[in-house]
This record gives sequence, structure tokens and C-alpha cells, in this order.
Amino acid sequence: MTGPADRTKGAALVALAALLWSSSGLFIKVLPLGALQIAFARSLVAALTIALVVKLRGGRPFPRPDALALACALSYAGVLVCFVAATKLTTAANAIFLQFSAPIYLVFLEPFLAGRRVAGRDLTAVMICVGAMALFFVGRLGAGTLSGNLIGMAAGLCLALFSLTLKLQRERRPEADPISSIILGNLLVAALCAPAALRDFHPSPVHAGILLYLGVFQIGVAYLFFNAGMKHLSATAAVVTGTLEAVLNPIWVFLGIGERPSGWALLGGAMILGTIAWYSLPPRRRPARA
Repeated sequence: MTGPADRTKGAALVALAALLWSSSGLFIKVLPLGALQIAFARSLVAALTIALVVKLRGGRPFPRPDALALACALSYAGVLVCFVAATKLTTAANAIFLQFSAPIYLVFLEPFLAGRRVAGRDLTAVMICVGAMALFFVGRLGAGTLSGNLIGMAAGLCLALFSLTLKLQRERRPEADPISSIILGNLLVAALCAPAALRDFHPSPVHAGILLYLGVFQIGVAYLFFNAGMKHLSATAAVVTGTLEAVLNPIWVFLGIGERPSGWALLGGAMILGTIAWYSLPPRRRPARA
């Protein structure tokens, strides 16, 4: 049983992970490379970083995956590729807010894959988030922005599948370390993107340094922090703390390159984050009548 000090430590570790995750939008924007090139280099470095740490700790970085671990790795790979592509095509705020719409899909996926009943609270959260997502498409949309928003929604679906398969792994195989699925997912991204990414791939020393930062710290170290923090936190507390990424990501992009999300997008993002925070909190129980 964890005490207050352990929970504080866990929240601090997850917050550090979210802080590192939130830096991705700015660096993806400033890199003069294609989305597949960034995804390839970042994931390859991240896989090697996490595998090295696991190996130094005496673990097995490359255990033989079962069907559930492979599904987890594939959905995680989808999150990485879709998020990079969405960030390149639309605003960083749109990309991250739409990715954090994952709970919408979980409401419908969990009853089929995990046997959980759909409650009225679930449907309320979905209706609010669907309305909020519609706000991202208000106003003038160029072809790039429209496709970027759609890819951002796909990133949210992949994040939902990743979260669900990770949860099922923890329940069905508690003895296994789910970090191996993160390593495999990054390797899958690198392998799938390599044929297109390696064409005319000649980053400058500065750009290579940014790619190393994204792989080592923004993904590698961040997921090690997150995995360590989850040992002391409930899933609810981790979700609430992790929304720090969605708040900080567009702030770094605005401070770095001055990109301003639309007012409608900010309203939609605030609605999504607020709904996630409300939905993540345990429902209040009504006092029993005498």
C-alpha cells in the first residue's frame, strides 16, 4: 500500500514525463525534415535508449511478444507516427488536443474488449468531447489543416487502443514489464518509416542534436519516468497528471515560433481537458436515505 510520500513521488515522476513529452510540438515544428524522417530517427534512438537502461537494470528488453503485446506495440507506433504527421500539417494545439480525445474511443472500445458496461457518465463525457472536437473544424480550413486534424483524431484512436492494450497486459500478465511493448513499438516505427525516411536524409549537426534529444529524453527518459511513476499512482491520478502535456505543448510552440491556435480550437481543447479531468475523478456517491 502506497503512502502520501510515495504518491507524491509518483505524481512528480509522471509530471516530469509530461513535461518532456510536451516539448515535442516545438521541435517537430522547427525541424526542416519530413514527418517520417523525424518519426524514424526519434523512435530508433528512443528504442535503443530504453533497451539500454532495461539491460543495465538486469531486465529483458526484447522478450518474445504475444498477441496482446504486439497489438500494444502497433497501437503505440500509430500514436507516434500520427502525432508527428498531425503536428506538421496542423497547429500543435490541434494535434495534441485531438490526441487527448482518446477517452471518447475508450468508452466504446472497453465494453467490447474488456467487458466493461457503458454507464450514463460515459455517454455524457463522449457527447461533450464530440462537440468539443467539432470546434476544431470551425472556420477556414486549408487542405493541410483538415488532413492534419483528421490525422490528429486518428492519433487519439491509436492512443485509446494503446492505453487499453497496456491495461489488459498489466491485468493478464502482471509479471511482465510493459516497457518492452514501448521498445517494440519504437522499433516498429523505425522499421516502417526507414524506406521513405532514409531518402535524402542528411540532417545538420544542430538538427541531429534535436533528433537525439527527442529520442533520448522526449520519448526514452520520459517513458522511463512514466513507468516508474505508475508504480505509485492509480491510473486515474496518472491520467490527470499526464494532461499537463496537452497544456504545455501549445505554450512552448507559441513561445518558440509564435504559432497561435484559433479561439475555437482553444475552446475545444479546454472542453476536452476539462471533461477528461471530470471523467477521471471518481463519481460522488449519494448518501443513503434513512
